[in-house]
Amino acid sequence: MGKKKTKKMRGSKTHGYGSKKKHRGGGSRGGRGLAGGLKHKKLLILKNYPNHFGRTGFKRKNKKTVKTINLKDLDIIAKKLNKKEINIKELGYDKVLGKGKLTSPIKIESKSFSSIAKEKIEKAGGKAIEVS
Repeated sequence: MGKKKTKKMRGSKTHGYGSKKKHRGGGSRGGRGLAGGLKHKKLLILKNYPNHFGRTGFKRKNKKTVKTINLKDLDIIAKKLNKKEINIKELGYDKVLGKGKLTSPIKIESKSFSSIAKEKIEKAGGKAIEVS
């Protein structure tokens, strides 16, 4: 088994790394990793990682948002307001989704319903009416 380099280099000022400036920390590399990528390491990044800067994909300009409400929330609203008929548009929603249960038969008017929501409303004895 050979001697370790440190032991071998005892007495040497630089332990084989040339001038005293070399073999220091991150500063001798101009920062660790890709630090300085916009300044002194820019060419390195442009050469080795050409897609590092910039955006990818696109954003839709006319993204449509549909405000939805679940059956469980409608059930709570119906109990609070003590109503058997609810117009979703008046509440500020466009579509009814089928999460949760209806405990009482309710007549619901909405722009659109999911298929599961329609089934659950009719199962509870209510009516799902589509209004444009």
